[in-house]
Amino acid sequence: MTLTAPEAPSPVSRALSAGRPSFELPRELEASVPPEARGVTRDAVRMLVAYRHDGALVHTTFSELPRYLDAGDIVVINTSGTLAAALSGVDCAGRRLGVHLSTQLPAGLWTVELRRGDDAWFSAVPGEVLELDGGGRVDLLTPYARTARGVRLWVATLATPEPLHTFLAVHGEPIRYGYVQGSWPIAAYQNVYATEPGSAEMPSAGRPFTPEVLTRLVARGVEVAPLVLHTGVASLEVTEPPYPEYFRVPPTTAHRINDARHQGGRVVAIGTTVVRALETVVDARGQVHAGQGWTDTVVTPEHPVTAVDGMLTGWHEPEASHLAMLEAIAGRVLLEESYRAALAEGYLWHEFGDVHLILP
Repeated sequence: MTLTAPEAPSPVSRALSAGRPSFELPRELEASVPPEARGVTRDAVRMLVAYRHDGALVHTTFSELPRYLDAGDIVVINTSGTLAAALSGVDCAGRRLGVHLSTQLPAGLWTVELRRGDDAWFSAVPGEVLELDGGGRVDLLTPYARTARGVRLWVATLATPEPLHTFLAVHGEPIRYGYVQGSWPIAAYQNVYATEPGSAEMPSAGRPFTPEVLTRLVARGVEVAPLVLHTGVASLEVTEPPYPEYFRVPPTTAHRINDARHQGGRVVAIGTTVVRALETVVDARGQVHAGQGWTDTVVTPEHPVTAVDGMLTGWHEPEASHLAMLEAIAGRVLLEESYRAALAEGYLWHEFGDVHLILP
């Protein structure tokens, strides 16, 4: 059933109570091209502001973000840059396939996803060699993750005839899904503050930021602090939790977060990746510590959020594991009302869509 009006049963209610949602996102609410291709700037996408303390909802645009934050608040961003992680090649039988780089592991290893068309491909075997267009090579070593359908990700070695980032710039493309129309350059998938390439898919909550919005935040007295979390592929099966991902929270960021909290400021995470990183390094007293490594933290209503007070995020499909994190931060009722309003008002979903700001 497709929900388009506020009278309809809440899709989020079904998603959170049943665990296996049944609603179908209306096709017209899928953002199929970047905002710039729709004739608006990055920061002109719509933003729904939701307040926990009274349940109020405000419809605005992202360019107005500084108006909703106060001097002493701190915004935490993920400065991981997006890789052109989608490659093409052939298997040992000469059949065409796609290879999605997911996560770079220690010792020069990678996790990779194999695809034919829009579907993950599960019929490879350990020891198989895949030849990439442009002269690269992928050696499949062992399954990394399995689903009921078979192997989801493989541990592999990757060899390229030139430095990896050069090879990806020439032969790779951004990972994109069926709702995206056309092929867009890697710049369309980069946040303006990205500094360190490493994400298979864009940490997309930060896409609406522009230098002008960042400048206005600083002028208002809002701090901006960085961390890094390199995201893997996001096209997970319904039953799959997020995979471990590499993160780094610098000492200066941890100190600034704790200082802001001590002074009464709010900590606002830009995206689920920031929440995941900070919840990995927060202690029982709510103090955030510097740290780096691999996080398998999964934030749910059963895992109280103590590191952040609010967050900016995109609009997520009902089967997305991120909805559990949003319920942990917003609460069930506010999350239901936010999604009901977004559907009724025609907000756009996915990485090129609109955004949702949850505040205390």
